[in-house]
Amino acid sequence: MRTTNLLPLLAAAMLLAAAVSARAQPPVADVIASVQPKIVKIYGAGGFRGMEAYQSGFLISAEGHILTVFSYVLDTDYITVVLNDGRRFEEAKLLGADPALEVAVLKIDAADLPHFNLDEAVAVDAGTRVLALSNLFGVATGNEPASVQHGVVSVRTNLEARRGVFETPYDGPVYVLDAMTNNPGAPGGALVTRRGELVGMLGKELKNSLNNTWLNYAVPIEELRESVEAIRAGRFIAREEEKPDKKPEHALDLELLGIVLVPDILARTPPYVDQVREGSPADRAGLRPDDLILILDDRLIQSCKSLRKELEYIDYADPVAFTVLRRQELVQVTLQAQADEEPR
Repeated sequence: MRTTNLLPLLAAAMLLAAAVSARAQPPVADVIASVQPKIVKIYGAGGFRGMEAYQSGFLISAEGHILTVFSYVLDTDYITVVLNDGRRFEEAKLLGADPALEVAVLKIDAADLPHFNLDEAVAVDAGTRVLALSNLFGVATGNEPASVQHGVVSVRTNLEARRGVFETPYDGPVYVLDAMTNNPGAPGGALVTRRGELVGMLGKELKNSLNNTWLNYAVPIEELRESVEAIRAGRFIAREEEKPDKKPEHALDLELLGIVLVPDILARTPPYVDQVREGSPADRAGLRPDDLILILDDRLIQSCKSLRKELEYIDYADPVAFTVLRRQELVQVTLQAQADEEPR
């Protein structure tokens, strides 16, 4: 009886499988070339205490919607967006933001732009090889391509387990990366597969307070999609983007609520609580000094001025929900004026 040597057959099968896999995997250079036009460079506020005035983002619609991180860079009326081809848009609009996810959506006046479809984003497992595209260190200022880093997804985990170690209000799932993405300018960049499929958005710079190590991570698109859709539908927006509504005869104001903000000395002073009057609606609700007011009901609050303006549209008898940032934790409080606190 003849015995067949299977080793040559196995070797041939392995070579054939490798060849098929190689043909199925597009060249990395082609993938990068297809993704680069979807990456944008964002410039805004910064410069204080060495804070960089730039970050990254990526297009999510042909009409110029841009997904990026919600950060101090966007805390200005003059946000500049530069496309891959060098076109500059000096007055990009901040449509809205969700502080809980640290995500923001910008809009530029353009059309027929290459973009990612969020509905086509994919989830990946540990061990997946990925590409991270961003304007890290701000090296690209015009039509220069965004920086590209090769890496691997080390693990998918949850930031909630690290609460108090990493200072961030976001406590959901993240992809931890074996790539040095935690650098100035990288937040808001895109994480894609080696096929160019969108996976996540590069997160902010985070340092472990226990051992001073940096966390390289991206937030899965599936965690951001609902919030992005809500912003585009009109939630978490600033009223300045809308036509004025009719104001009530007796509106709320800071004095009625018992809130004293920090002195409004800048063009856009952040609405930090300086004092809370004892026995006031703010005191009863648990508002505290040093709280940063981020959202009133579903309206994005960007300054002391915008908070005062927003209160003008709310009747004094209606409850209002504040979302505040307190020591890197998001807290929601509901304020309700009583009958004896009616405006005079």
